[in-house]
Amino acid sequence: MAKKVQYDQATIDEALKPQTPRLKKMYDEVIRGKISEQFGISNKMAMPKFEKITVNVNVGRHIDGTKVPANIRDAVVHTLTTITGQKPQMILAKKSVSNFKVREGYVTAYKVTLRREHMWHFLDRFMNIATPRIKDFRGLNNKAFDRQGSYSIGLTEQGVFPEINMAEQNFTHGMNINFSFSNSTPELSKFILTELGMPFKKPAVKGKKN
Repeated sequence: MAKKVQYDQATIDEALKPQTPRLKKMYDEVIRGKISEQFGISNKMAMPKFEKITVNVNVGRHIDGTKVPANIRDAVVHTLTTITGQKPQMILAKKSVSNFKVREGYVTAYKVTLRREHMWHFLDRFMNIATPRIKDFRGLNNKAFDRQGSYSIGLTEQGVFPEINMAEQNFTHGMNINFSFSNSTPELSKFILTELGMPFKKPAVKGKKN
């Protein structure tokens, strides 16, 4: 019979201590220094900050009568809960838009906002597990930044996340993912995401003239 191993309390406490996400550690220990060197930002308070990730699924166009059909609602809520680990927030229309058959107070979307450790873990899984599963993937658009340096991407199917078994889904939907920064610019945010490993589309290499 195998001998039972005994651990002291200090070892147990260390093992149970929350671990810093891999990408956050990389940002704090490596990328901050590169930002200072390349962009001349030495003041810690002036450093760009990765604030949050927002995952949003629009459902307004699927409204039947006054409500979103149960199968669509359940599929979207299941997807967001599964891939983020958080219960999504229901977003209501603030005003009526007749062209889109949207009325004030109707459900238009479901959203999850990720911050701190949850944000870093999601980013890691998105870049290294989800994006390679995008059909005919050749890299992400490297120009989808707003003036504040936040980056947005749209996915056409929830199945790029391996946690979602498409054989069990009765509704296929996409989603919008926004990576929000503060104290940043498009150039700074692109640099940070590139250094973290975001698989942006590489510039086409021009062929040599004969």
